[in-house]
Amino acid sequence: MQSLFDGLLHASPLVVICIVFALVFAEDALFIGFVIPGETAAVVGGVFASRGDLPLWGMIPVVISAAILGDTVGYEIGKHLGPRIMALKLLDKRRAQLQKAEDFLARRGGLAVFLGRFTAFFRAVMPALAGLSRMPYRRFAIWNFTGGIIWGALFVTLGFVAGNSYEELAHAVGRGAAVVVGVVVVVILGVWQFRKHRAAAKPTAD
Repeated sequence: MQSLFDGLLHASPLVVICIVFALVFAEDALFIGFVIPGETAAVVGGVFASRGDLPLWGMIPVVISAAILGDTVGYEIGKHLGPRIMALKLLDKRRAQLQKAEDFLARRGGLAVFLGRFTAFFRAVMPALAGLSRMPYRRFAIWNFTGGIIWGALFVTLGFVAGNSYEELAHAVGRGAAVVVGVVVVVILGVWQFRKHRAAAKPTAD
């Protein structure tokens, strides 16, 4: 898998756009997030943009649109095929996580759709669970669009920062925006790491 992403960095802009879009889209629509986290593809897209072959403002809409469309398709799949999907043997090892996701959705509603986008497993299943639970599409769409825009912009920018210097980021989006982006990225990463460690510690505590 690492070789795939390494190869992407040397591919043509059109190939990179198509593959990044497909991976981010499929993560939510087809549940491949269990294997390939969409955030990895988004970050690689940002790194590619940092090389100058594609502008940052060109890659961000690609990832955002893929995230929103993927969630929308996942919602429709859950709405129409939810019981069949949940009965798949492929998900047997994930029953405990699925139950947590369902409980989270029941408690938080639309907010769970938004927050779920920042956790790999929840990002892959939350749209389908929202459709399965018959959440009104309008409510789902509001949180889906909000989460997709913030998540897509942050992770592509994170890749851009990782592959570029701060000065080049400031030149690309403006110095004031670069400061804001930097602070937000640090906060998001901090929360992400905290949640990751807390989730990893729970089985041990039990």
